[in-house]
Amino acid sequence: MTNPNQNPGLFHPNQNPGLFHQHDSTPSPRVAVIGGGPAGLMAAEVLSAGGVPVDLYDSMPSVGRKFLVAGKGGLNLTHAEPREQFLARYGARRKELEPFLMRFGADELRQWAADLGVETFIGTSGRVFPVGMKAAPLLYAWRSRLERAGVTFHYRHQWLGWDESAALRLQTPTGEMTIQPRAVILALGGASWSRMGSTGQWAALFAERGIPLAPFKPANCGFEVEWSELFRAKFDGQPLKTVVIEFCDAGQTIWRRQGEFIVTANGVEGSLIYALSAPIRDAIEKQGGAVIHLDLAPDRTETELAVRLAQPRGSRSMAHHLEKTVGIKGVKAGLLWEFLPRPDFDHPQKLAAAMKNLPIPLRAASPLEEAISTAGGVRFEALDEHLMLKSLPGVFCAGEMLDWEAPTGGYLITACCSTGRAAGLAALAWMAEHSLNE
Repeated sequence: MTNPNQNPGLFHPNQNPGLFHQHDSTPSPRVAVIGGGPAGLMAAEVLSAGGVPVDLYDSMPSVGRKFLVAGKGGLNLTHAEPREQFLARYGARRKELEPFLMRFGADELRQWAADLGVETFIGTSGRVFPVGMKAAPLLYAWRSRLERAGVTFHYRHQWLGWDESAALRLQTPTGEMTIQPRAVILALGGASWSRMGSTGQWAALFAERGIPLAPFKPANCGFEVEWSELFRAKFDGQPLKTVVIEFCDAGQTIWRRQGEFIVTANGVEGSLIYALSAPIRDAIEKQGGAVIHLDLAPDRTETELAVRLAQPRGSRSMAHHLEKTVGIKGVKAGLLWEFLPRPDFDHPQKLAAAMKNLPIPLRAASPLEEAISTAGGVRFEALDEHLMLKSLPGVFCAGEMLDWEAPTGGYLITACCSTGRAAGLAALAWMAEHSLNE
């Protein structure tokens, strides 16, 4: 997984202490967007296109830092699978997200990127990438377009919540200030990769005001396995390629897929694991642990393996025999030695059965800070259908701070952009209605 602590080193913006140092009882005609990730940037774009002056505040020295690091090895912008499959990736919160994704989903995001001057292509797995693969050119073009549209960026501005009159408090490089914009878009991110700005500290400020929250949980995360010291030392960082993972819950197979993942010193991680992280995490919460089953030889039947393994071994070592007869070696062989009783190696049928269905016990999800994304956040029940907080009219929420999750594969960025756009449009409509009623 990409290290979130790396410095993207792309932008060196000017210090900007902000426009409003004094709180006034009269709301400003401007709109404040708090958070400079994809959701906040998309909200700012919609608002500025609607003719509204926008101030975007971010706690970091530049916008989109997590976006940059996530795209360091190739920015997976969205996914090109059929819409029904795409929507199903959002699991329990599909119902809440579907209206936004139907209006601005994968196709619309690709067209948006093209309008920005960034062409995209579909990879072999259906994932969509920008030509050139990198996140930096897209983010640079995006920020430049927003600046031309009049969006004012304020860096190193930490949101501190609300004061007693519901004005926004901000800690700036020159001290604390309060502002009272006409409307507010909060796009504060989740609670992983804190050095990129996603600290989740805003949750305490919401809790103080009684806004319903779901606890943060790691999503798209790895899991801990209690390896032996020998296995850990020998196979840390080794990829497991061409395997099938099967996961059963309550006796029913709920997931089976072929791919690859990585063995780490503390457990397992990688694309195949991340795709399964939500049900595994939930099972561990309920039961205190979970078990995945590996098919180490998906291109061979158990019977074929048993016949090959039954060939006379002669003077060959078991390691050599496994490699010679069925091509099992390296970390795959290591897993067999790690979990299979030694006497079973002398029984071809038992050994073949283990190769087709090897149980790997998982004891815990990786720490929240190490997860690619987080579940939990502002409950949709706290929002109206336009993403406005029911208890704070004129305050809208978007992006990963909402209580939803999705696997990697472009689904995260798409939903962040979609909800950011929806919040921006809703804020425009709310301000127009509010001004008519004044």
